Amino acid sequence: MNLGLILLLPSCALGLTTPPSGKIGTVPRLARRAAIGGAVGAAGGLLLKANPASAGGKSRIEGYEVQASMREWQYALSGQQYYILREGGTEAPNSSPLVKEKRAGVFGCAGCNNPLFESAAKFDSGTGWPSYATALPGVEKQEVNMVAGALLGAEVRCARCGGHLGDVFSDGYLFPGTPAFASGKRFCIDGAALVFMPADGSEPVLGQADESKPPELPKWLQPPQVGLRQS
Repeated sequence: MNLGLILLLPSCALGLTTPPSGKIGTVPRLARRAAIGGAVGAAGGLLLKANPASAGGKSRIEGYEVQASMREWQYALSGQQYYILREGGTEAPNSSPLVKEKRAGVFGCAGCNNPLFESAAKFDSGTGWPSYATALPGVEKQEVNMVAGALLGAEVRCARCGGHLGDVFSDGYLFPGTPAFASGKRFCIDGAALVFMPADGSEPVLGQADESKPPELPKWLQPPQVGLRQS
């Protein structure tokens, strides 16, 4: 990550502006792409605004096992879940309780409970979004142009219902000491798209944000800590 490029980005590219009406605690997908990819990612992200289909043109509704109308999805999902899963939006960094979830278990789709990621693949990327080195077969990667995929990553969806989950990047080598360093991949996933099912059988945990609490800034946006002078 080029921090120098990140500091040159306008605040709106980093998701620090007021979210659209009715989308509390969410930011455009451009925020994540720009934050990770630098200025080049920001420029390319302007062409990849969330829409019902991926860069490859495949609908998020047709061709999936779970079939529901957009009205039915609106009824079944919370506003934040719908914005992410069905509209391809992105939550604010560090807003999901699943960012800090470290228990053994499986992370499934909040829309259809399809198993997506194992806890053993989860690692702390410092980006503010739940991150995984590998995915289960229930995760579907959308095909994108090779250049765009290298710079911006590729959209990943639930293979059962077509719900947008986040993006996968080929920058695992930037995270030594994590499972991503071995896989070479970083699945950057919106927590609100997920439900965590603990291995001990305790209650599942929805990944959507508590909108009454302001999200914590990710490490790369936090101001430097200056020690207080001792008298």
